[in-house]
Amino acid sequence: MYKITKSEQLSKNEYDFWIEAPRIAKKAKPGQFVMLRINEMGERIPLTIADTDDSSGKIRLVFQVIGKTTAELGKLTIGDTILDLTGPLGMPTEIKNYGTVMIVGGGVGIAAVFPIIKGLKKAGNRVITILGAKTAELVILQEECRQYSDELIITTDDGTKGMKGLVTDAMEQVIANETINSSWAIGPSMMMKFCTMTAAKYELPLYVSLNPIMIDGTGMCGGCRVTIDGSIKFACVDGPEFKGTEVNWDEFISRMKQYKTEEETCLVDYQKVQVINRG
Repeated sequence: MYKITKSEQLSKNEYDFWIEAPRIAKKAKPGQFVMLRINEMGERIPLTIADTDDSSGKIRLVFQVIGKTTAELGKLTIGDTILDLTGPLGMPTEIKNYGTVMIVGGGVGIAAVFPIIKGLKKAGNRVITILGAKTAELVILQEECRQYSDELIITTDDGTKGMKGLVTDAMEQVIANETINSSWAIGPSMMMKFCTMTAAKYELPLYVSLNPIMIDGTGMCGGCRVTIDGSIKFACVDGPEFKGTEVNWDEFISRMKQYKTEEETCLVDYQKVQVINRG
């Protein structure tokens, strides 16, 4: 059992947990994730490790309520426990001194780019970070990202914070003024696709982190298969990071929508039960 030691609601649907998991905290590297199951009747879901504290043996998970399981998770608080936490899983980000790097995070994907920003800064890179969201309250982990960034640019769709526009608008500005040696983009699938297209115009290497449906996180179920450079890969063991230009985006985005109706139905049914239980 894994105890929640800190819980904070970042926005209407986004939560920030610190959880006791000493062995995972000791081994986790930027880019890796855990598989989580709340209880014996629950499904397994993958969540990126947003941060670690090896000295206290804790890991940080930031997540957005999308379906039933994340809704259940959001109702847990300090002192509650999680049944299963498996990790660290996946290939870590290749952290080294590239020179100047550009990191783009969108929505809850900001939690996934934070450990990469931190790792690349510690490796001696000049780090330019772009954080984007629909509106100001959804731009999470700003100060943590700022701490490890030489330049931080915020964009919001509605202009309530930072630059009004998309992260790709900010990418264009950065590329026009800087020589970028490598870049990463993590966020919604469509955002990563367009970040890839923007970087490709300038022949700039850009890596993305794919988050398809996963069941076991060890490459056995095949649920997270993606097509990379024409070959089948499994995001859980071959990724989750891949070169953006090698991802078959149309296939990936289509697969991400495969169970959307079932997920929405399950969440609605769960919320109805919650209302009934509250009387």
